Amino acid sequence: MWQRRFSTILFLLFFVFVATIKLQAQQTDVVNFLKIEASLGTVAIEKKIEGRFLTTFKILKETDSIFMDAINIQINDIETENFKITSDEKKVWFVGDFIAGETYKADFYYEMKPKQTLYFFGDEIWTQGQGKYTSHWLPSMDDVNDKIEFDLQFLAPVDKVVIANGKLIDFTNLHEVNTWRFNMKNPMSSYLVAFAIGDFKKKDLVSNSGIPIELYYKPKDSLKVEPTYRYSKQIFDFLETEIGVPYPWQNYKQVPVRDFLYAGMENTTATFFSEAFMVDSTGFNDRNYINVNAHELAHQWFGNLVTASANEHHWLQEGFATYYALLAERDVFGDDYYYWQLYQTAEQLKAMSDEGKGESLLNPKASSLTFYQKGAWALHILKELLGEDTFNLAVANYLLKYQFYNVTTEDFLDEVRAVTFVDITQWEEDWLYQSAFKAEDAYQSLLKSSFINQYFEISALRATPFSAKKNQLKNALTFPNDFIGQEAVYQLIDEPLSETLPLYKNAFESNNLYVRQAISLSLQTIPKVLQTDYESLLKDESYVTMESALYQLWTHFPEKRTDYLNQTKGIEGFQNKNIRQLWLALALITDGYENLKKENYLNELKRYTSTTYSFEIREKAFNYVNELQLWDLETLKNLAEACVHPTWRFAKSSKALLNNLLQDKKYHEQLKVLGRQVSSKAANYLNSILKE
Repeated sequence: MWQRRFSTILFLLFFVFVATIKLQAQQTDVVNFLKIEASLGTVAIEKKIEGRFLTTFKILKETDSIFMDAINIQINDIETENFKITSDEKKVWFVGDFIAGETYKADFYYEMKPKQTLYFFGDEIWTQGQGKYTSHWLPSMDDVNDKIEFDLQFLAPVDKVVIANGKLIDFTNLHEVNTWRFNMKNPMSSYLVAFAIGDFKKKDLVSNSGIPIELYYKPKDSLKVEPTYRYSKQIFDFLETEIGVPYPWQNYKQVPVRDFLYAGMENTTATFFSEAFMVDSTGFNDRNYINVNAHELAHQWFGNLVTASANEHHWLQEGFATYYALLAERDVFGDDYYYWQLYQTAEQLKAMSDEGKGESLLNPKASSLTFYQKGAWALHILKELLGEDTFNLAVANYLLKYQFYNVTTEDFLDEVRAVTFVDITQWEEDWLYQSAFKAEDAYQSLLKSSFINQYFEISALRATPFSAKKNQLKNALTFPNDFIGQEAVYQLIDEPLSETLPLYKNAFESNNLYVRQAISLSLQTIPKVLQTDYESLLKDESYVTMESALYQLWTHFPEKRTDYLNQTKGIEGFQNKNIRQLWLALALITDGYENLKKENYLNELKRYTSTTYSFEIREKAFNYVNELQLWDLETLKNLAEACVHPTWRFAKSSKALLNNLLQDKKYHEQLKVLGRQVSSKAANYLNSILKE
């Protein structure tokens, strides 16, 4: 009902403005947009947004037209009378005899039904602007060089919370809706505008410098708040100190949303991230939020405060954010972890380079591996070349000089050259322009870590006969380092169990979580003598270990299947319910196990394919339904909907699964009659593939 009354309420509320946007880059020689005000509300049933939009602009050169980006906008009422306002498929046009030096105002009501950027999932709504364009839901400028200042106000149901850029400066209840008014003091690019509406609560922190930090969560995840956001304050304080420039915004918020397109997105003052990172203390050991947390926070400086002017400078955002996230992880987990991560990415970059697929950091079409990991390596090597103090001074000067502006690689290099006599010409050639990865330089840098030296000593034994390396592997499994201990276990894989048994015993007895996990992931045949040790893996604080161990034990020791299922009966695992879904599948095919409840278990597993659940849960459920051939009309309908999901990886895997089913005549006939039972988007997709 609240959606239906929106237009009336909107008119009454517009005197409280919402979006103040100063547009500076696009058309700057002709017009300067001084302010944009917009009051916004969402209509969930129709998946649209509607609002009132007011912009004040100053003409710099005489012209007869100016524009703003607005995809498929519908203008309902126009309040402006002294010039015309029209629209086409991509823009809003202001047409008139505009005189240089004069200031004008455009005022209109509008609505939009975004095909992207604004997403509706049940009772949760969120935006994703990077790569998608905010102009799908808010008239704005798609060019990243347009720096814009926003104040946003939203109307939302009384039982929902709104999170958006900036500081919440006013909250008002009006009958069936609440209004939320946010203020931004400084400008940013349009792709960083964001809001989320949903059922959220929050935990409040304050940084050492006094910045409010708001950590949002859904009520059902209240017990996951501490492990998910563990070290958040430490990360914030570390980055602010390490970067050497105060956090540039009024506050900082982090919001987990369902079905998010990426791991996280650094909207100015408001990082949105996938709810898959909401973990309990056990899940923290396998899949924690630390890296994403630090990466997106680093973007508040690198990307938001200073923004790359074009794609060839994209590494200035992703390379810097990746590097500073690694530094934050080093502060939390130590030097060994830092060098291990550098080593892992060096191996990936070397492999890509060896295959002839290496890319320059300044290639505007480079891969994420290049922009992120090679960019981080470039900065790591540059800091070693310059020295830590000089490097930090250059970075701080760069941020302060270009704050709230757009930058190029040369802008950063100018600041480096200004603070050092060190010649960086060769570094530029090797790390910015050269497509090949400088593996030898990386290797020499890694050797500065004693841990990496020890790891290389053990990894160099891979081709060595077991008898010649047995003692070294045994030593590596005695009070093992996480990474060296895992390497030792993986070197046991192809050796005779009669020879390796004592070392497996050492690995089990080490009580190192990750060494034991390596056993669960690599030991494919479980000898009877190790059964008890292997069973202890079911109690490890790792959902990865637990899932692997449950399946392996159930497979190898059928006489104890009931015991294993009873031990793991109430465990869900990660957000995607990995343990629970495996448990349901095994319970269904275990002869004689809780026969009276099998129908309930079957219905629960199939229910996880529905749109009620996030795509991570659905994807795993589809795999089990397919493996056990549990397809029925309902699960086929859910699969059809999955094929048009906005998360392309999930949609892609669902399409592949559907195409396989179409090879079976039985399923082909069932799918032909689904058209009227699914959404129009899913029906259109079904029709297109059934005609092929």
